[in-house]
Amino acid sequence: MVEAQSVIRQISSQVVYRNAWMKVCEDTIEHPDGSPGIYGYVVKPDFVLVMPEENDGFHLVEEYRYPIGRRSWSFPQGTAAAETREEEARRELAEETGLRATDLRLLGRMDNAHGITTQGLHVYLAVGLTKGETDREHTEQDMRQRWVHRTEFEQLILNGSITDSSSIAAYTLWLLEHR
Repeated sequence: MVEAQSVIRQISSQVVYRNAWMKVCEDTIEHPDGSPGIYGYVVKPDFVLVMPEENDGFHLVEEYRYPIGRRSWSFPQGTAAAETREEEARRELAEETGLRATDLRLLGRMDNAHGITTQGLHVYLAVGLTKGETDREHTEQDMRQRWVHRTEFEQLILNGSITDSSSIAAYTLWLLEHR
């Protein structure tokens, strides 16, 4: 099957908003048929998500998420200054949970929300866990942590308690690898 290729051409681009964590761009574009348009999107750095697995379950974190106006459970995730993605994943895991992993393995890379942002996520599986002290950022002061069995994790997804799409997508990668 031959795939039709349609390309949207960028005519111009401008930053309409910027802060320390992101920038918002608005581009003047040309659609494949030649018609003009605009496209707005967010430019953010990639982040890591860590699945701390132990005893047929996972360690989760919960914190208040301002954009959705409520607390939310997820796998530890974020960006931390590091030389490599693996080191970034180790730092995020330790900062948010206090856990250290003897084995950290990349499960895959995904686009976070490919229609609105350039941001991707790198999913790591962490095993061989040992406990230590957390080193949370000031913005994570309300963070809680808990271990859940895999069947409970799935129930939390099904009942709407876990709605973080990155965590659900990461779990899908894990499931595909373990089937």
